[in-house]
Amino acid sequence: MRTRRAALGIITGASLALALSACGEQSAAGSGSESEGGTIGIAMPTKSSERWLTDGESLVKDLGAKGYETTLVYGDDDPQAQITQIADLVQQRVDVLIIAAIDNKSLTGVLQQAADADIPVISYDRLILGSGNVDYYVSFDNEQVGRQQARHIIDRLGLEKGKGPFTLELFAGSPDDNNTRYFYEGAMYLLQPYLDSGQLVVRSGEIKLEKITTLRWDGTTAEARMKRILSTSYNGRTVDAVLSPYDGISRGVLSALKSYGYGSDGKDLPVVTGQDAELASVKSIIAGEQSQTVYKDLRELATVTANMADDILKGRTPRINNRRSYQNGVKAVPAYLLQPASVDKSNYASVLAGYYTADELG
Repeated sequence: MRTRRAALGIITGASLALALSACGEQSAAGSGSESEGGTIGIAMPTKSSERWLTDGESLVKDLGAKGYETTLVYGDDDPQAQITQIADLVQQRVDVLIIAAIDNKSLTGVLQQAADADIPVISYDRLILGSGNVDYYVSFDNEQVGRQQARHIIDRLGLEKGKGPFTLELFAGSPDDNNTRYFYEGAMYLLQPYLDSGQLVVRSGEIKLEKITTLRWDGTTAEARMKRILSTSYNGRTVDAVLSPYDGISRGVLSALKSYGYGSDGKDLPVVTGQDAELASVKSIIAGEQSQTVYKDLRELATVTANMADDILKGRTPRINNRRSYQNGVKAVPAYLLQPASVDKSNYASVLAGYYTADELG
């Protein structure tokens, strides 16, 4: 009897052209056919971020609607704890693993255990590196996230109209998250010409990716770094914009800025970007503090992932729209990418309609 992983190899090989040609059509998964059932293991990175709670809840809901049982675990930002959790899911003989990695290079050994147990793996939002045992990747177009953040800064400062020079400081995500590089490269693609021309000036001199990362995307870490930059590089000068890749980092940056008098005494807060449309940051945007965030509909991400798991287990070709771009160091992982949306004070009500209620937004 052919194993699931052997069948999966046939799907991702001989049938891949069919998947690409049909990527604009609705997947057959979730169309009302009766599920055979089974158990899906879901490994999320942390409960400390609002978005991962939403991801976990949405996946459980969508998979349950298809007749699957789920086992959802959170790794509390501890890579070794996540490895142990995934190993336990393998021992439980789950039918599919959905993994949002804490450290994208730490899972090679445990994914070999999954392969040996014939368990397919979907890399969720964060691409797992260094392993050939990653079958699919589901995420958003992460370079586009960075470009939307950069575009907001360019528009708000009037850089295309020749205004400037302005000061800018750069923040990036966790160094062990592959998405960090995509966000940074997307943003710098648009910002670099203005840095080269002198319209944008990074007074701290911290521009290269390895100088601006924020371990575990931690807001407190970002706040401490912003305070250091303000104390060493901005005596008597003003920060005009901060590229922040994530709302938790943005809130940390804003806290540091406020402690230095920004937002009071006629000293305006700089343009500060963000990502994930977390409720606290959307409220901050409404209040005129954080300037922008990038909304990624996590419900849609969960739905695509649930459909993919269902397709895998029923021997159907999962829907993908990117075959070659996501190289994990061992293989190009077939991917499905969703599109993000930029949110600011002018459009939050329309873009986030149905995601937050009026009462939640205050």
